[in-house]
Amino acid sequence: MSLMRLALLSLWNRRLTAILTILGIALSVTLFLSVEKLRTGARESFANTISGTDLIVGARAGDVQLLLYSVFRIGNATNNITWESYQDIAARREVDWIVPISLGDSHRGYRVVGTTPGFFEHYRYRRDTELRFAAGTTLDDLFDTVIGADVAKALGYAVGDRIVVSHGTGRGSEAGHDDKPFRVTGILARTGTPVDRAVYVGLEAIEAIHVDWQGGGRVEGLRIPVERVRNMDLTPKTVTAALVGLKSRITTFRFQRFVNEYDAEPLTAILPGVALSNLWSLVGVAERALSAVSLMVIVTALLGLVTTLLASLEERRREMAILRANGASPRTISVLLTAESGLIALAGALLGLAFLYGLLFTLQPLLDSRFGLYLKIDAPDLQDCTILGIVVLAGIAAGFIPAWRAYRRSLADGMSIRS
Repeated sequence: MSLMRLALLSLWNRRLTAILTILGIALSVTLFLSVEKLRTGARESFANTISGTDLIVGARAGDVQLLLYSVFRIGNATNNITWESYQDIAARREVDWIVPISLGDSHRGYRVVGTTPGFFEHYRYRRDTELRFAAGTTLDDLFDTVIGADVAKALGYAVGDRIVVSHGTGRGSEAGHDDKPFRVTGILARTGTPVDRAVYVGLEAIEAIHVDWQGGGRVEGLRIPVERVRNMDLTPKTVTAALVGLKSRITTFRFQRFVNEYDAEPLTAILPGVALSNLWSLVGVAERALSAVSLMVIVTALLGLVTTLLASLEERRREMAILRANGASPRTISVLLTAESGLIALAGALLGLAFLYGLLFTLQPLLDSRFGLYLKIDAPDLQDCTILGIVVLAGIAAGFIPAWRAYRRSLADGMSIRS
């Protein structure tokens, strides 16, 4: 205890240097733990882009490709599912609910998703979080539309505004379906998922805006008015994909095999969680690079600690000699220097942890509302404690170098005057 008290008094005597070193280690620890939290939060947010959906069914394609166009609205389907096949799958006794998705149109660069009101009822993200409306209500009329939070913010839309859907998925002209405009009836609350970047219309509405189109273009001289379209049979011929919820997850693999071996047409059923993991393995290289960079920052801070201790050792030659003259053994001097290094590392690690939680409490609402990145605030887990322990042990190890030099020096070295 007396040696520890001596180490604390020695640090207090050199408090400015010690505080700067502690701050350096603290900032490094904060950076490393922050990157770990961001990496974990990003991975969890990515993995929870869609949850509560047991299977996604689409035309025969790769798992990642089907996930990209059905959930992330990236790319296009190789083919569609016929309405007859969709109904056959929906009628299976294992199915609890099924939501169709029809893609192919856009609005000012945002994908238009044809679906049913069941989408807003059954879609889940961030484990079991439901979609909420920031304003308005769901689809009621044939030409109603619900828009995501990013669409509303970027284009300045409010409930009641009129929008026109464009044919195709590029940033082309809005003149594609200008004779059949939609009315915004609802704006979804921000989710931080691709839901925010899409425009949602009824499945029948997709058929309605294409009744006078054929082969990707409008039929020359044919323009069917809205009043007449409302009385037409708008049963879809095809859908792009379907989200499926099963009554029991025990039947998931059996139902997946049924879809993959479907006789009427080639189909694919994927497990969203597995496909998301496969996709993350492709795009998650950046997280490993960030971890490596933040680790190097900690190493740099510890090297700075060694440099500081060595520099101070040169200034403390006389102090060490006085301690030796008062009966301190070389081993005691070595332990003293090692204890000082360990105390600095411990203080830096704890201060870094405090900085981390300060940042989490401050930035969590902003990251969640603006970027959809949800960072959990909970007690330090085993990984955090392990990192802090490694930093403290590395700090103690860093003290071995100046301690060894002090151990090797003689009493006369500190009493002599160097010119």
